[in-house]
Amino acid sequence: MATMTRVLLVGGGLTSALTSALLRRELPHAELFLWDKANGAGGRMSTSRSPHDPNCSVDLGVQYISATPEYAQLHKTYYDELLGAGILAPLNSRVEGMRTIAEGTTNYVTPKGSSSIVKHFLKEADVTPKFQHNVSSIDLKDGKWSVKTQSGEADVFDVVVLTMPVPQVLGLTGTIRELLEKDEKLLSDLKSVEYSSRYALGLFYEEGAQVRLKDTGTSAQYITNDPIARFVALDNKKRGADAGSPSVVLHTSIPFGKANVEKTPDQVKPVLLQCIKDLYPDWPEPKAVKCQKWRYSQVTSAFPGLPGSVMVADGLVVGGDGFTHSNMDGCIESAKAVVEAVAQYVSSRS
Repeated sequence: MATMTRVLLVGGGLTSALTSALLRRELPHAELFLWDKANGAGGRMSTSRSPHDPNCSVDLGVQYISATPEYAQLHKTYYDELLGAGILAPLNSRVEGMRTIAEGTTNYVTPKGSSSIVKHFLKEADVTPKFQHNVSSIDLKDGKWSVKTQSGEADVFDVVVLTMPVPQVLGLTGTIRELLEKDEKLLSDLKSVEYSSRYALGLFYEEGAQVRLKDTGTSAQYITNDPIARFVALDNKKRGADAGSPSVVLHTSIPFGKANVEKTPDQVKPVLLQCIKDLYPDWPEPKAVKCQKWRYSQVTSAFPGLPGSVMVADGLVVGGDGFTHSNMDGCIESAKAVVEAVAQYVSSRS
């Protein structure tokens, strides 16, 4: 009897979740595993909840999904699935200063928070993620990949898919580092992938708190004349939930993120709270606050040729938005490329 193919996905964001769902369809008999260093699923599609009210949530990463007519058609099955499941809904409120990517672009929000997209595909894949699993080394042993975490946990897999930001891939030790150091072109291409950095501040308020932007019909606004703030959203309103406790998200500007990237969220939090007070002096004090650092926010320079994924060695694949572009469609394209590479490799072995 043939042994089951064991596939490990490293990373808990959209590319990994969708890859696992597509692999479940393509390789129904494979054993799928997912490890992520965070405490929960989502990656940059993370949703945080108030410690006082689980129904009061805020998206600290992705704010809305924009589908150009081209991608809306190309990825219609994915959008239809998410709309049908109530995971996506049209963005019906005004976002001041939003730039349109292309004429006919449709914007969506996630009524249950952006992490609900990731959780939807993980559920479809029937995979149970293991969190607080920060992978440190990947070694080739007897034709299989031995993967270890910083805390010393280890397991062996036939296939390993890495979807974390490229600089984190370059920080891994073991056979993977030896392979990359031998392939100068691949190493150079990987090193050319760059990301912006930014901070996000989530504010959770008591029910009934009066938190409004100047224009009452606006749920979010881009800010162009502030050295710290770039985007502010009444997050519950943006997602179509006017009732319940208000929540707010502030995204910093890229220059501020870059200048403060080596600081801790606790060091930056007071600066961001003061920024909110300066911008909106009438707002009440929040009941809870969450500050998030996105060291790797959006891809500013992608892998040359945008291949979606790269096979480093037999059964070792890297993918993610660093190989396409930073939005949902980029993650879908990468997931499709990863699944094609893995399926071809698995079929070549059988």
